[in-house]
Amino acid sequence: MSLLARVRALLTFGQGVARGLPDASEAADPIALFQEWFAAATRAGIFLPEAMTLATASPEGAPSARMMLLKGVDPQGFVFYTNYESRKGEELAANPRAALVFHWAVLERQVRVEGRVTRLPAEESETYFSTRPRGSRIGAWASRQSRVLPTPDELRDRVAQYERDFGREIPLPPFWGGFRLVPARIEFWQGRLNRLHDRLRFVRDGAGWRTERLYP
Repeated sequence: MSLLARVRALLTFGQGVARGLPDASEAADPIALFQEWFAAATRAGIFLPEAMTLATASPEGAPSARMMLLKGVDPQGFVFYTNYESRKGEELAANPRAALVFHWAVLERQVRVEGRVTRLPAEESETYFSTRPRGSRIGAWASRQSRVLPTPDELRDRVAQYERDFGREIPLPPFWGGFRLVPARIEFWQGRLNRLHDRLRFVRDGAGWRTERLYP
């Protein structure tokens, strides 16, 4: 984090402690509120404000979680990309439900999202894939994500092989692409004094949302 980013972070620390969350309202839009909070985290100079925990589960209910990067959010949901043959990809194929957590500690804010997950159309994944640096695109082909790697040399050899195989154009791997989490619940958490935190939950209700406050 740069010096300027550190200063911004210090200046924004505790803002939410004083202001708290808006009143629960059926007219409230949780996606718009998330975008507002995400913009505030970005302005605060937080390193990787798009970092999030993605939690998945096996068909038997065994959970697993890892850090990911949010690549887009709109009224349809939250978008991220990965190898479909990774552990998370296979768990999502077998059990298409997941949860996300965003935590912006300097703002004392947290957002939890739960819902169903669907694959993005191939053309959307192709559009995003084409914007990635060449090394990242080669890496997507070379990495057999979540599989056992016998030696580091094997990965280096695979990278070198794909470097030789591809020219300037690197196609989207058939085993790689995007997911969209379509939220059924979104909860906003704002730290307050004396641990009397604000919690506001939005629950999908038909085409709209039902809102409710929760005890800390």
